[in-house]
Amino acid sequence: IPQNLLKEYPGRMINIHPALLPKHGGKGMYGDRVHKAVMEAGDTEGGITIHYVNEHYDEGEFIYQAKYRIEKDDNLEMIKFKGQQLEHLHYPKIVETLIKKINK
Repeated sequence: IPQNLLKEYPGRMINIHPALLPKHGGKGMYGDRVHKAVMEAGDTEGGITIHYVNEHYDEGEFIYQAKYRIEKDDNLEMIKFKGQQLEHLHYPKIVETLIKKINK
């Protein structure tokens, strides 16, 4: 993110990451790369992290995290599906809450 945007909108840019940060975050960690890293690590739970954007990849202040259980027979598609279900459930609520906070 360009510095001028970070300065213009401090505390107003958010990101949703398909893992429980700080695990499986950083430069190049997005989409299926994250889900694959979760599988390869043998994690027993996955999740999502909604966080503020700062000048470092996936290091902004956490706003919200939600978890799901990873079963032994879960494949990449199932892990991705479980994460997307959490994203669809929680992201709109978090955005709505943040908008209300900004508009006070």
